[in-house]
Amino acid sequence: MARPKSVRAPTTASLPNNLRIPSSTPSLAKTLGKLSRQALLGLALTWLDDRNITSFPPYLQADEENGGDDEDTLPYPAAETIEEVRNAYQDLQDRKGGKREVLERMLEGDWRKGITLRQLAMADLRYMDNHPASLRWTALELSRIVARKKPIEKGKADDWSNNVPRMQAATFVKGLQQEIAPLVKAHYHLARSSTLPLTILRIFIIDSPYQSPRQAPEIFADSSRVIYVAFPDSCPYIYTSITATGSKQAGPTTSSVATDPRSLQRLVRDAIPKALSRPQERYTLKPTSLAAKNLPTLLALRGPGRSTSANGAFSIFADSALEGSPLDPRLSNTVSAEEHMRSWKATVENKENEISADQAHESKKRKAADTNPGTLSPTSKKRRLAVQGRFGTAGGSLAPAPLDRLDVRLLDQPTFDDEDDENSSNLPAVSLTFTGSDVIGGIRKLAELGIIDPKRMPSWMTGEEGVSMAVVRGGKRLQKEA
Repeated sequence: MARPKSVRAPTTASLPNNLRIPSSTPSLAKTLGKLSRQALLGLALTWLDDRNITSFPPYLQADEENGGDDEDTLPYPAAETIEEVRNAYQDLQDRKGGKREVLERMLEGDWRKGITLRQLAMADLRYMDNHPASLRWTALELSRIVARKKPIEKGKADDWSNNVPRMQAATFVKGLQQEIAPLVKAHYHLARSSTLPLTILRIFIIDSPYQSPRQAPEIFADSSRVIYVAFPDSCPYIYTSITATGSKQAGPTTSSVATDPRSLQRLVRDAIPKALSRPQERYTLKPTSLAAKNLPTLLALRGPGRSTSANGAFSIFADSALEGSPLDPRLSNTVSAEEHMRSWKATVENKENEISADQAHESKKRKAADTNPGTLSPTSKKRRLAVQGRFGTAGGSLAPAPLDRLDVRLLDQPTFDDEDDENSSNLPAVSLTFTGSDVIGGIRKLAELGIIDPKRMPSWMTGEEGVSMAVVRGGKRLQKEA
């Protein structure tokens, strides 16, 4: 009797956490090798914790007796107990050594049978905590869809609480899985950031809706198939990111959903508001003009703090660099330009005193002429007051988070002679890109040097609007989001 052929059918289940990647996979060693020695040791001890030991059990001598590997051919013999494995990594943590020693022990010794998808996700998130500028993030506004048929009740205002849905992590992931499952197969890992007030969801996608895809092991460590979604606390924004580059594909693929970063990002973005929505409570995601290379910048400009609505000139009040409030009508709290400059100088000096004595001494010696109003000429002093009035703390030493990129697209057509007017409509728009460690700080420095007139600068160039993408026509930024 002939053996019946196996039938593979697509399922809505996600990739299991215990799906193992062979330890001999080169891309797996490369991914774990990005972590530092101390980060690798901390990750191993986390896997060996009592709460995680059932999910990530190490290879022990009992496994050898049940038909495991030949100990004579392996560089690291199997331990008898889990406590012995813990002591080995604690000893490595107490003494100096190289990262390669720890990595080889993990892959060739204690987890020689493979690393699970959940372990790989934990390693990626630990690397993200240690390197906050490793990815580029984009802020999206979470907005509630209000039915126009019902009149707005008197006394109710549209505040942040109406745009922040209440959700449970497991329910949200299940809803997101139901939206994505018919197209691709994904693995989800939700964890709390250890350094920032937000929750990060890591989604790994392969272009197959089957439960057991026949894929090469290298695909599971391909960073181009991973997208991160960050949910800040009590904030109507979410941050999404995909890696710009990924490892080479192990073989040909018939779908471009998981290999094209834009398609992957669009797929997840469309599913997020649907997973957050409930009956009679629907949400949508609106694009913003802010993209940054680190999460602290997004938290400062599109987060729950005061600085989200107090950028540019108003940042002096959000950063407590000046007493009072610009909304206070009392004349006693009105601050003149000279008083503001003295208060600014005192705040900067207090900030510098927190640095070490040597650094503070060199900083004061180097900036003595710039911070002392008495040494400035009347023209320089007037320009310095105008710069501080336009930028506030943005771009200065008290800036909470620098902006690393600013893309500007000019829609104004250049002027031509009469004979060239017919071809002027075919000319493309001009795009300018400013990059650096702090773009707003660089523009501020140009204004202080007199190269740019601070009084004629638009608000989006002083950091007041908190944008990294701008579309300009007629000298004004269009309100349409890029």
